Amino acid sequence: MTADNLNNMRVIPDLLAINEKVRPNKVAYRQFDDKSKTWISVTWKEFADMVRSWRKAFTASGLSKGDHAAVLLPNSITATACDLSILSQGMVPVPLHAVDTPSSSAFILNNSEAKILFVPRTLRWNAMLNAQKEYPYLKLVVTTGNDAEGASEDSPVPVVNLSDWLKQGENTDLKEVSIDPDDLAAIVYTSGTTGKPKGVMLTHDNVLSNVKSFSQVIDVGSDDVFLSFLPFSHTFERTVTFYFTLFLGAEVGFARSVLKLAEDLKIIRPTIFVAVPRVFEQFHSRIKASLQSKGSIAATLADQAEMIGWRRFCRRNGLAVPSSSASWLDSFIWPMLESRIVLPIRDVFGGRLRIAIAGGAALNNAIGRFYNAMGVELRQGYGLTETSPVISVNRENCNNPVTVGQPIPGLQIRLGDIEELQVKGPTVMKGYWKRPDATAEVFTEDGWFRTGDQADLSDAGRIRIKGRIKEIIVTSTGEKIPPTDMELAIQTDPLFEQVMVVGEARPFITALAVVNEAEWEKFAKEFNVDPSDDRMLMRRDIRMAALKRLKKAASRFPQYGIPRNIRLLKEHWTVDNGCLTVTMKLRRPIIREKLRAEIDELYTVPQNNV
Repeated sequence: MTADNLNNMRVIPDLLAINEKVRPNKVAYRQFDDKSKTWISVTWKEFADMVRSWRKAFTASGLSKGDHAAVLLPNSITATACDLSILSQGMVPVPLHAVDTPSSSAFILNNSEAKILFVPRTLRWNAMLNAQKEYPYLKLVVTTGNDAEGASEDSPVPVVNLSDWLKQGENTDLKEVSIDPDDLAAIVYTSGTTGKPKGVMLTHDNVLSNVKSFSQVIDVGSDDVFLSFLPFSHTFERTVTFYFTLFLGAEVGFARSVLKLAEDLKIIRPTIFVAVPRVFEQFHSRIKASLQSKGSIAATLADQAEMIGWRRFCRRNGLAVPSSSASWLDSFIWPMLESRIVLPIRDVFGGRLRIAIAGGAALNNAIGRFYNAMGVELRQGYGLTETSPVISVNRENCNNPVTVGQPIPGLQIRLGDIEELQVKGPTVMKGYWKRPDATAEVFTEDGWFRTGDQADLSDAGRIRIKGRIKEIIVTSTGEKIPPTDMELAIQTDPLFEQVMVVGEARPFITALAVVNEAEWEKFAKEFNVDPSDDRMLMRRDIRMAALKRLKKAASRFPQYGIPRNIRLLKEHWTVDNGCLTVTMKLRRPIIREKLRAEIDELYTVPQNNV
C-alpha cells in the first residue's frame, strides 16, 4: 500500500475505488452459485460496476445521503455490493442478525428509522410483519431471492424483486456524493444480555482507523485469501473479513454455510481464517476424535506432537519453555511427528493457512495451546462492537495464547476502578443511536470508554481478560469467580455442549450443563440406561460421574471456584428461547430465571466431593 493510497483513504468507498484502479482484473470475491452448481468469481472491476448499478437504483428509489438501509442478507457478493453501494451513496447500513427473532428485527428496523430493507426471501419480511404491523419510516422492501409475489398482503410498503429494483435505476444518472470521515458508516445493534438492543454508531473514521492499525500488526497483503462465514452483522467479521480485505485488495471466498465449512475450507484453501472460538473448539473436537479413532499409537504420537510443538512455539515467542529431560530429542523426533500428525491437522484448514485469528469471545487456553503447538498459527484478539471492534491482538513471534495480545497502534489503554479495562482512540464509537443516557454510562468523565471487562496488563503490555465485571460471581463466603474461563474449560469435555456456572450469594459454585446428544448416548450406555429417558439426567450416580468429568476438565482452577454439584439438561439454550444473544453469548439473568428451581435443587441435595 503506497503512501498516496493511504492518504486517499478517507472514507470506506475510497477502498473500492483504489482496488478498481490498481488491480481491476484481480479476483475480489468467490462464491458458490446454486443455479450452475459451480464456484463463480468477480474481479474488482466487475464488482465496482455492480456497486454502481446498485447506487443508481437507490437514487431512482428517492433515497439519498443520510438515509438508513437495513440489510438482512447472508454473506455473499450481493451482500457486499449492497453494503458498499449504501456507503457510496452516503447512506448508513443497519445490519440485521440472521438468527435474531422477528420481533427483535422489527424493533431494530423501527428504532433505526430504516427506509429500505433487504431480505433474502419474503418469508423473513412476513415474519417481521407477524411480530410488528407498523413501520412508520420504511418505504420499500427488496428481496434478493426475487420472490416478491410471496409477500404478505398485509405489507404496508411495496415489496420488489432485486432484479426489478436494479432495472429501474438503469437509466438514472450517477452523481458523486460528498462523504465526510465523521459520517456514520453503520449502526450496529448489540443484543446485550439484558434489555433492548442498542445501536452502536460507527463512523467511516472509526472503521478505517481500526483497519489501518490492524494492518500494522498482521502481516497480510493483496495475495492473501480469506474465507468468510461469520455474519456481517457481527462487527468482528464486518471489519476484519470485509473492510480489512477491501483495504488490502485481498480475495474473499464466501462459505456456503456453517455446515459445509469444513468442505469449503478445502475448496477455498484460505491463507487467513477468522473465526469465533466456538468454531476452533468444534474443529478441535473433530481432530481429537479422528486421532483417537486411529488407535492408541496415533493418540500417543499426537500427545508427543503437542508437547514438542508447544516447546518449539514457546521458544519462538519468548515464553517459558516447559522443562523436559527428553527435550534434546525434539529436533530429531519432530520431522516424523510433523509428517504423520501435524501436516494432516493443517490440511483440515485447506493446507495453505498462515494465520488463524480468534475473536468475538474468550478462547480456551487449552485450545489455543493445541493449535499453536500443531503449527496452526492461532492468534487471539479482543475487541467490542463499540471499538470498531479490534482493541488488541497477538503478534507474530509475540503470541501468548493466554492473553489477547497488545493494543493496536493509536489506541490507548488503562485500568480503571476494579481493574476495568478502559480505552481511548479514533476507533471508539460515536455513541449509541438515540441513547444519550446509555452513551454517558460507558464513558468516564475524562472521555475514556469503559469496556466492562476486568483485565490485567503484563510488563510487555499484553492484555489478559479476566471476565465481564457484571458476570463475576461473588459467593456468600466472599470468593470472586469469573465464570467464562471456567465454562470454556468444562466445555473441552465433549459431554458438555453448553455450560453455565452459578453461585451468586450462595455458599459454593455449581453448574448447569446441556449435554451433547451423541456423547450423552455413549455416556448413558456406560450405566446401561436408556438415553431417551430424561429421568436418567437426575440419577445420582450418573450426575456424580458427570461431576467427576467436569472437575477433571476444570482441574487447573482454584478449588473454591470449581463446581461442587451439577445439573444435566437436554434443552439447548438458543436465541429463539431467549437464552442466547445473537452473538451466542449466554443471557445469564434469563437462564437463571428459567431454571430457578433447578438451581435451587443444586443447593438442597447433598453434594459429593468426587
